[in-house]
Amino acid sequence: MKYYIIAGEKSGDLHASNLIKELKKLDKKAAFRGFGGELMQAAGLDLQVHYQKMAFMGFLEVIKHLPTITKYLSLCKKDIVQWQPDAVILVDYAGFNLRIAQFAKKKKFKTLYYISPKVWAWNTGRAKKIGKIIDKMFVILHFEKAFYQQFNYEVEYVGNPLFDEISNYEADPEFVTRNHLSQRSMIAVLPGSRAQEVSNMLETMLSVAKDFQEHQWFVAGVTSLPSELYEPARALNIPVLYDQTYDLLQNADAALVTSGTATLETALFEVPQVVCYKTSGFSYFIARLLIKVPFISLVNLLAEKEVVKELIQNNFNEFNLKNELATVLTKKREAIKREYKELKEKIATEGTSLTTAKLMLKELKKKQ
Repeated sequence: MKYYIIAGEKSGDLHASNLIKELKKLDKKAAFRGFGGELMQAAGLDLQVHYQKMAFMGFLEVIKHLPTITKYLSLCKKDIVQWQPDAVILVDYAGFNLRIAQFAKKKKFKTLYYISPKVWAWNTGRAKKIGKIIDKMFVILHFEKAFYQQFNYEVEYVGNPLFDEISNYEADPEFVTRNHLSQRSMIAVLPGSRAQEVSNMLETMLSVAKDFQEHQWFVAGVTSLPSELYEPARALNIPVLYDQTYDLLQNADAALVTSGTATLETALFEVPQVVCYKTSGFSYFIARLLIKVPFISLVNLLAEKEVVKELIQNNFNEFNLKNELATVLTKKREAIKREYKELKEKIATEGTSLTTAKLMLKELKKKQ
């Protein structure tokens, strides 16, 4: 069968690439085309547009780039119609993918959604729309199944693919020597995978490095982003290690993490963290009006309580960051790690990509 897959960010690229690998095992005639990243391409996707060209976040930022987004929406729609896939598989990335889903449904293509848009966080009314335009939704957060049931929409809970990714991770035996790690404890800085995030976050994150000189500092870089975004680290002689996030977390004693998938990855590596987030004033104002959940980090949302401190917008500043990092390195450290263990026991799953691939094929066969 032919699968058109769309992912619009780094985590989506990772999870979609693993899904492609499993679909290829089950469907020997599988062909893949779509929007995504280098991981999906390496797995077998005929890549049409890289997600970095569409990686805009925040209301103001999306408005500013509407012409670009509209251009890629149009390109994507035309490409789907021309290629005539058996299924359109959408991975997270709500703003773009829900528009494509609506189009694909009208054109009678099968629509499958992997990793639900976070409609439970804001604009819950979209859940009704999703039930009408998505043939089947595959969710990765345990509470999402019950959320959609409120709208009479049955979804499949397949578990969280991060567990598979981390269980398959093999530590680089040369990491310590190659990066000259000493006996000093290490602080990892994860500023995000979008250019906008790194631009907004990194300089402030590193502003407290001078207060923790007894620790080694490293920044998790992304090779698909412009290298000049990491200039604040180079100016402080702090190494930027590209595409080695798991090796960094494996060796870190604490982390400063931009809110997103990385907060859960950090927790699964049991690294005490401070969650950070800042966007434009306009985007933050709109988000405050719309967001209906008490936390922004996946760690706290899944634990249903504050496990890690979230420094958001104006609270994300040098003074607060210094105090919270000091606390995480000392008196909060063991308590956070205990909470991490409880969280892992609560949400642990395995074989998510394979489970999802099997269920997708079952759904497609059922509807043929």
